[in-house]
Amino acid sequence: MLSLTQIRNQIRIPMQKSSAILFCLGIFLVFTSCDSSHMFDAYKSVPGAWNKDDVVQFNFTQPDTTNAYNLFVNVRNNNDYKYSNLFLIVDLEFPHGKSLTDTLEYKMAKPNGEFLGEGASSIKENKLWYKDHFIFNESGNYKVKIQHAMRESGKVNGVINLEGITDVGFRIEKPTTH
Repeated sequence: MLSLTQIRNQIRIPMQKSSAILFCLGIFLVFTSCDSSHMFDAYKSVPGAWNKDDVVQFNFTQPDTTNAYNLFVNVRNNNDYKYSNLFLIVDLEFPHGKSLTDTLEYKMAKPNGEFLGEGASSIKENKLWYKDHFIFNESGNYKVKIQHAMRESGKVNGVINLEGITDVGFRIEKPTTH
């Protein structure tokens, strides 16, 4: 015959296991749940060095033609990146032929040389603002073309092969409301 303490211990062990399983499942769901704010999010790898003539292109259909969205260029860099900033040329092509081209500068490092961005490893991920509250006013397929436009200080010619950029991405999000 089992004592009351032995019965409690037999019940407690399965409950502890199921609690641990539920806790792990909850953590898993938090980290893998969908980010409902994004409408488009894609990356393309940059093998080796990013050549000045290599254009990273993303094709997408507009989310809708009435709501505003925030647009971002996402860049992952590693320790081979030797600059404190990044110059990009971003071309947004509309379905009916119109095009918007912007030359953008982004800060990539603090004055002490520490890289900005997210990530605990040697790879840092930077979510860079491109357009704020942008309305896709034409229906159809859009293209975003991104290429680097880096120059070294005091030099006329640009950097031919930019090292340290591992991936380039593009993201469309619904604006957050506060």
